[in-house]
Amino acid sequence: MTDWTPHTAQAKQWFEALRDAICAEFEAIEREAGSDAAFQYTPWTRDAVAGEADTGGGVQGLMKGKVFEKVGVNVSTVHGAFSPQFAATINGASAEAPQFTATGISLVAHMANPHVPAVHMNTRFLTTTKAWFGGGADLNPPLPYDEDTADFHAAFKATCDAHGDDYYERFKAWADEYFYIPHRKVHRGVGGIFYDHLECADEAAWAANFAFTKAVGGTFLKVFPMLVRRRMGMAFDAVDKRQQLEWRGRYAEFNLVYDRGTLFGLKTGGNVDAILMSLPPEVVWS
Repeated sequence: MTDWTPHTAQAKQWFEALRDAICAEFEAIEREAGSDAAFQYTPWTRDAVAGEADTGGGVQGLMKGKVFEKVGVNVSTVHGAFSPQFAATINGASAEAPQFTATGISLVAHMANPHVPAVHMNTRFLTTTKAWFGGGADLNPPLPYDEDTADFHAAFKATCDAHGDDYYERFKAWADEYFYIPHRKVHRGVGGIFYDHLECADEAAWAANFAFTKAVGGTFLKVFPMLVRRRMGMAFDAVDKRQQLEWRGRYAEFNLVYDRGTLFGLKTGGNVDAILMSLPPEVVWS
């Protein structure tokens, strides 16, 4: 089995740098709105199980402000062994080879103004007997605007096209399929990209997949703040707010019932507060 430790450390360093850049940009938006809100950071360590020593941990970053009603930006790096049953569901793992490492950044922003879209973004690097990158970003507006949807998709299409001729078509379709709520028969939002199992069979593949993953993070940092600034000063009324709160119920349902990241975090002894930071601060069900 290849020793991916240096690569995990390199990915972790990038995820932390991306977190710092995103949080600084989000805090700048709050300043523009006349708010002094800032991220609060809470370190955590993974609960060890029998036979494990140091199993890693992470830092949960959380801000509640005037523009960002609730935004979490988490970076974690954990390692250990999957349970036999869960190992069977993970690429390259098995009951006989349950060991894993995982490092990644995860972000969810729920906005105060219903005209500003909520958003989810994550990128990650995992190793079992294999090593691969995954991630993506998707836009979740309670009150959709065609212009915002088009700009979001155009930004990620340009990024995908620079790294793989078929990336955008594949990863957009994957997002459309994944971010769907079967029991509601609706999509969670207006989509984006989602990718997984970009395997790193050698150094060339590692470099290419890491470059793409970094580009995804950089694209998010460019396009989402633009959309926030476009909409955050718009007036809204009680009807708009009610639609936002009802939409948030759909978001909560998806994350609690179908989301792989939520399941992975809970199954690997992650920090529960950090895992569930994706849930919106206020929700109604009609």
